[in-house]
Amino acid sequence: MPAFAIGWLRDLNRGADIAKYIQKIDATLPPFGGKFRIHGGAPEMLEGEWEGDLVAIEFPDREAARDWYNSPAYKEILGLRTENSRSVVFLIKGCDDDYLAASILEKITFA
Repeated sequence: MPAFAIGWLRDLNRGADIAKYIQKIDATLPPFGGKFRIHGGAPEMLEGEWEGDLVAIEFPDREAARDWYNSPAYKEILGLRTENSRSVVFLIKGCDDDYLAASILEKITFA
């Protein structure tokens, strides 16, 4: 089942260090099957407010995503991002192609 590394970056310092990070991150992904699915851009807001940039990288599974994040290649460039933005980064399981929203009803309790 796919998993995603999601990053929400705010207060991004768009200087040389972020440029270096962007130039180097692509090479860290192939060994783990990672592919960018969302990489910044201005969202078309339908509800609420948004600030910052969103990044979503798809991996074959959560283990691959975790291995990428903890890899020496990614750790080498991580500080270029963390020292130049406020970030929230997390891993989350994706859905299979045949997933239905009603499937969650089996797992949650309603009052």
